[in-house]
Amino acid sequence: MGSFYSFLFPWNVILQGIAIVHFIRRRPDTYWLWIILIGGGLGAVVYVFVEVLPDFGLLRSSFKVFPRRRRIRELEAVILDNPAAGNLEELADLYLEEGKYARAREFYDRAISSRTDSPDPFYRRGLAEIEMADFPAAVSDLERVLQKEPKYDFHRAAGLLAHAYAKTGQVEKADALFRKTVQISTLSETYLNYANFLASQGRTAEAREWTQRILAKKPTLPGYLKRRERPWFRKANSLLKQLPA
Repeated sequence: MGSFYSFLFPWNVILQGIAIVHFIRRRPDTYWLWIILIGGGLGAVVYVFVEVLPDFGLLRSSFKVFPRRRRIRELEAVILDNPAAGNLEELADLYLEEGKYARAREFYDRAISSRTDSPDPFYRRGLAEIEMADFPAAVSDLERVLQKEPKYDFHRAAGLLAHAYAKTGQVEKADALFRKTVQISTLSETYLNYANFLASQGRTAEAREWTQRILAKKPTLPGYLKRRERPWFRKANSLLKQLPA
């Protein structure tokens, strides 16, 4: 029996290591950490089945990294001879997915011309500009998107424009657009940006209310959506701790 446990010991340690790394990266409920530490290998196995395996659905995009980078190299070569707007926009989209926002913006700039009437490249360039904290440029692009399609991307464009207004000191515009958007959108991103805006204006009670609305989703969401929302839950908890009771 002793030799059996000595055989299992290194696997227990490995499983616990995998579980702890996943816990740190994904931040599920805190009680899981105690299950992993106190339960040893068995606790780690339970955690892996309940939390790690379901997350593989969220990791699919990670497996696309190498094909995406290969496609980027292909398009970089193609546009040397054929800098068509479609090729430039596809390359910009790929750089946006890679998180290389300056490169994405560069190719959106090249793809957009005076004849471009689709809101999509302006919206995506706006996303890159927000990530780069160039909020005045984001305001210009997102305003153009909303003029064309007020409900663009399930009202996310409106929420991001309100956020950009807030970041450029356009308080009245930000407040009006946030209030209008949260009546028709349930995006946690929009709620959190609104809560941060309210906190910046000293409207603490309202900021707490909208932060708590994000956290109130947690008990009722199905597992796969709860995992997707975890980053917003963490940010909401962090903001709530900063707000006066």
